[in-house]
Amino acid sequence: MRIVRTIPTMPPSWLFETREDAGRLLAEEVMRMGLSGPALVLAIPRGGVPVGLPVALALSAPLDVIIPRKIPIPWDPEAGLGAVTAEGTIVLNEELVSLLGLSQEEIERAAQAVQEEIERRTRVYRGRRPPPEVAGRVVLLSDDGLASGLTMIAAIRSVRRGGPGRVIVAVPAAPRSSLRRVEPEADDVVCLVEQVRGPFAVASFYRQFPELTDEEVLRDLGLAQGLSQGSAV
Repeated sequence: MRIVRTIPTMPPSWLFETREDAGRLLAEEVMRMGLSGPALVLAIPRGGVPVGLPVALALSAPLDVIIPRKIPIPWDPEAGLGAVTAEGTIVLNEELVSLLGLSQEEIERAAQAVQEEIERRTRVYRGRRPPPEVAGRVVLLSDDGLASGLTMIAAIRSVRRGGPGRVIVAVPAAPRSSLRRVEPEADDVVCLVEQVRGPFAVASFYRQFPELTDEEVLRDLGLAQGLSQGSAV
């Protein structure tokens, strides 16, 4: 695992100007790895797309999306009990689920509602374009930060189903506990800032952290596609 900087608690102020700024710094670290073979960057929308774009450009690799989503606690939608992907890969916080006393039926109902939103976003971001081929490729998974890490684990397990050559998680910031949770699932993890303890909030690491729109995601995906096609000519 490659950690660039470790901080003891929450940052006293922002460390990255924007998601794009964090992505450029992340791209520099990824390039130092000297990766070989065909690469693919899969970003978790929405925030992972502007982070993943500079990484994809630096590697001259395609940029696409992977869309795992948090499964919310039924009576507390802001809190999550796990994550699910489009094809049904589910990762649960087993300890939390046990404490909540949720039945399997309640979990499946919550996951189904999330999958409907995943399907909507997939239609918006990919249209009729088929999912990218991951077999044998170096797949880099990007997001603007890890919270619990469960959504990233769902993404890793989803990608593994396609037989990639290597799976690398690349994020600007994460708490130590989540990095330790994600590390056994990935072949490598690159993180610019590791927070050792205390409450963690992705937004606190950025001076500008606006809510992103579907249109902004599509713009970045289109930019990556256009530049990729141009370099292939």
